[in-house]
Amino acid sequence: MSRAKFPYKIELHVHLDGAIRTETILETARRRNIKFEWETLEELKSHLVVAKPPYTFKALLEKFDTFMPVVAGDRDAIYKIAYDFCEDCKAHNTFYVEARYSPHLFANKMTNGAKPPYAETEGNITPKEVVNIICNAFEKGSKDFGIKVKTILCCVEYNPEWSMEVFELCKEFKSRGVVAIDIACGDLEPGVEHEELHTRAFKLAFEHDIHRTVHAGENGAAAGVKLALDEMHAERIGHGYRVVDDPELYERCRKQNVHFEVCPLSSVKTGSVSQDLDKHPLHKFIDDNVNFSINSDDPIVLDNDLTQDYEMVMEMGLDKDHVIATIFHAARSCFASPEEKEQILRDLVKVYGDKFMKM
Repeated sequence: MSRAKFPYKIELHVHLDGAIRTETILETARRRNIKFEWETLEELKSHLVVAKPPYTFKALLEKFDTFMPVVAGDRDAIYKIAYDFCEDCKAHNTFYVEARYSPHLFANKMTNGAKPPYAETEGNITPKEVVNIICNAFEKGSKDFGIKVKTILCCVEYNPEWSMEVFELCKEFKSRGVVAIDIACGDLEPGVEHEELHTRAFKLAFEHDIHRTVHAGENGAAAGVKLALDEMHAERIGHGYRVVDDPELYERCRKQNVHFEVCPLSSVKTGSVSQDLDKHPLHKFIDDNVNFSINSDDPIVLDNDLTQDYEMVMEMGLDKDHVIATIFHAARSCFASPEEKEQILRDLVKVYGDKFMKM
């Protein structure tokens, strides 16, 4: 299939640590004299990419253990990752993007004195310093490449002690393009021991007018989507495929126009949906006019870009106009300021026409 042309894209669900250039990992390992098993781009890429079944969420997450210790706690690497991300977005005609990451996973000094999760040695790069570095890079990259890159800061499901600090960082860096809080690295579900530690941070985010998106219904049950809506004031749902298992909840989401950040290739390679694409929940989303966007999630381990995910859903039955309509859905559901959102929509109309404003 020849590459479809989409000259103006929007992406709402992509992880910065999942979008690192492979060459940056190798260059950083050499510069830091880190012993690394893989010496060439081809060898490293072959190891990192989830290429064949069995597909599991755990197997995908384990890929990050290979390269995050190389870049965590290194200012130059963190800045380069974020700046290069802007250049890559421009190369793929992605003019507005909300990139998400956990500040703690890039840090080498925890504010509570705990051991850094990935950094090999302790230093002085706190989660706050990570956010500052990345904001600097996104601001310069956005200006240099003529795009807009915003930030979503992630809590981590299995580290609830970080969530309040993530909320505080969202509040502190709101004027620097940090637009929302998220929770990632696993679905939060009702009844887990640390549920309240996470939900408290999201309730405070709601009270302080910080936007909320929540990974839910990806590998966990539909109940996680309900928890996200009821207890975490979620405005968008990351993935959300399992919502179709609960007809009442699904209908509520449809009527309330809840936005689902769909990641087609990721949904298969995490084992979240069947490899039989005829059974993909996306078909039901399409039939029922659900509000959703198309996103790439983690390009370094999925070996994809946004256009490939567009093409995947076209092979599943969407036509090009429907894909363009999802770009408009993304614009209306993004966390940009009202003025920025109006400008984005005007730009989209110039490129694609005004008929998509009604789709």
